[in-house]
This record gives sequence, C-alpha cells and structure tokens, in this order.
Amino acid sequence: MKRDYHRWHSPALGRDMELLVFGHAGYPTLVFPTSMGRFFEFEDRGMVDALRGKIEAGHLQIFCVDGVDRESWYNYGAHPYWRVRRHVQYENYVLHEVVPFIRWLNGNGGLTVTGCSFGGYHCMNFALRHPDVVTYCVSMSGAFDIHQFVHGYWDDECYFNCPTAFLPNMNGGWQLDSLRHRVNMVLGAGDWDICLGDNLQFSGMLNGKGVPHTLDIWGYEQKHDWPLWQRMVRKFL
Repeated sequence: MKRDYHRWHSPALGRDMELLVFGHAGYPTLVFPTSMGRFFEFEDRGMVDALRGKIEAGHLQIFCVDGVDRESWYNYGAHPYWRVRRHVQYENYVLHEVVPFIRWLNGNGGLTVTGCSFGGYHCMNFALRHPDVVTYCVSMSGAFDIHQFVHGYWDDECYFNCPTAFLPNMNGGWQLDSLRHRVNMVLGAGDWDICLGDNLQFSGMLNGKGVPHTLDIWGYEQKHDWPLWQRMVRKFL
C-alpha cells in the first residue's frame, strides 16, 4: 500500500501541520481524528487495515489530517471565545489548504469526510457548512452539540459550529438544497453506544429538514469503540 507523509506550515493556524495519505487513486476520503487525536490514529487503530483491500485496489485514497482539539474545544485554560475561534482557524486550514491539496493530488471531483466519536462531529459540521465541497459524510458514533465545551458562553461562531443549533433554523437556500440533493450522509452508532441518543436526535433533525440520510444502529451490545468503527468503515467506505 502506498503511504505518504506530508507536512507544511499552515498560514491559517500559524504552525506546522502533518497528514498521512494512503493509496494511489480512488475516491478521496478525508479523515478527522477523535478527541485530541492525531493524524496517525486511523492507522494505529486498525482502520486503514480494515480498508486495505479497497485502498490497494485503487478504490479509495485516504487523507488523515491532524487535529487541534487541545488548542480549541478542549483548551479549558482559554476563554470559550478563543476556543471556538481556534476551531474556525482549523476549519480554514482544512478548507483552504487540505482540500486544495487533495484536489491537486486526486482528480476525482467528489469528497468523502468521515470520523469517529468527536471526529464524527468534525466531519458532520464540515459537511453541513460546506455541502458545495463534500459529497459523502460518514459519521461514526458522533455527537453534534458543542455546548459542553463553552460553559454557558455563546456567540455567532459557536452557533454556526453547533449542528444541533443551526440545522433546525435552515429554511431554504443553496445550503439546504445542496444537503437535500448533493450530499449523501450516514449516521452510525452502536446499540450500547454513549452517543446513540445524539444520533437518534440528530437523525430526527435531518428528517425534519428533509435531508436524506442513513441511520444505522448496530445491535448486539455494540459499544463506542474501535472494533465497531472498523466494521463500519468496511460497510460504508
């Protein structure tokens, strides 16, 4: 399997950022790490091996980005104002640096975004905000409400990065139209998943806005953990 390491100084974040690319061709898939996870997590946790056949056959090309959660949502030493703004800088890094890099390396016009746990938040938030860029979103055991990270603080940046807040207020326009007709979405969770309730609730919100999606609940005591997510990626990617 082709495996490439890349690193560059990010203007958006003001520091070096790293990523891994697996595969030589295929549908481009952008992977967000879990809470405070790193760019090598998807490989270390067996997720790349779970997709090895598809990657080696040229069906998938996987782009694993680093995260900055320790500097944003989980940076409890900083005021929430600065936490959410660091997250916005991270989104700008992904949107204006990583996505063009993917386009340069891979000629396929589509883009999958995916992630497990808090990575599920990242991929869903990115897809909802940029349905002109994303064509497929697979959230595995994600949770989509960021109120717990801001401790009562709230402003426009918090609102527009909290899917459970801004999605219910979408009424028409290109963004909602793109979500209804352009983006395929999957919400996956286990029946014993700590995020099961979040996915049931968010599925209801998507239904309320007429956004087609797949809600896939895995039975037989499936928990919020890597063995479940390995099976999910085999099914949905």
